[in-house]
Amino acid sequence: MLTAVITGVAGQDGSYLSEHLLSLGYKVIGITRRKSTSNDFLNLKNILDNANFKLVIGDITDSTFICRILHHYKPHEWYNLAAMSHVGQSFIEPTSSFKTNAESVINQLEMIRLISPYTRFYQASTSELFGSSKCPENGFTENSILSPSSPYAIAKLTAYWSVINYRNSYNVFACNGILHNHSSPRRGMDFATRKISNGVARVKLGRLDKIRMGNLSAFRDEGHAKDYVKAMHLMLQQEEADDFIVATGSGATIEEMLKYVCELASLNFENVYEQDRRFMRPSDVPYLLGNAEKARKKLGWKPEYDWKKLLKEMYENDLSYL
Repeated sequence: MLTAVITGVAGQDGSYLSEHLLSLGYKVIGITRRKSTSNDFLNLKNILDNANFKLVIGDITDSTFICRILHHYKPHEWYNLAAMSHVGQSFIEPTSSFKTNAESVINQLEMIRLISPYTRFYQASTSELFGSSKCPENGFTENSILSPSSPYAIAKLTAYWSVINYRNSYNVFACNGILHNHSSPRRGMDFATRKISNGVARVKLGRLDKIRMGNLSAFRDEGHAKDYVKAMHLMLQQEEADDFIVATGSGATIEEMLKYVCELASLNFENVYEQDRRFMRPSDVPYLLGNAEKARKKLGWKPEYDWKKLLKEMYENDLSYL
């Protein structure tokens, strides 16, 4: 039985990846920070009782903890999904963001090099690396210029190059998954797509008067997390480690997404949206479109969802839940 460690397991991607690996016959060791209530493990409700799933509480910034996990479980695969994942919040906590998103990655790579060199490592990278670079007509590729525009992206860029350094210098099997935006009904409430799906559902039911958001002009390539975790797994099954863009190749502005969900709910956009400057960032990435041709050819990966199918599922899920 193959053993996989997943950091950030209680998050959106961690929970979907756990379910996917368990369905393939893996033993999964899920790492998460200590939570104050059991409700924080809601994303894991489908697998907590699975005999092949083990939930471990710990901090990925603690090198002693990482050593213990490697020694005890001897994992074949290690998926680092844990992060300070909110771009806006990284402007408020830049130092903390760097510690979690950059230093902890170097620490994990170094521990694998020293203790468990056979372990294959996946790093959750991000399309935010492209930042202010001009997006090609067909979307960013693995060879596009990287120009981060936030503390979050700067930390992720450090992690990105660290993965490549350990791969080239020490022959560690380490991959960067450069994932474009991806959401699901498990997405956190402070992310744009979930603000939209949950907010419109609340307005529809009369529980909220308006949705208050910041900049709506940003264009995002948006897919479903269920699709994207399959690409993560495929990366670690290749003969040679490499980096891959994961994206749908289509997308919309945040405004277009909000208008679409308003249409699903038979609501007027002008009556639903209100700009709130509290949610405006010091800088924002204007346009992110991905070209996943390399992943399609080498991994055989293809997404099942586009942004409209995704948002429809999210809205209907939130409406039903509420």
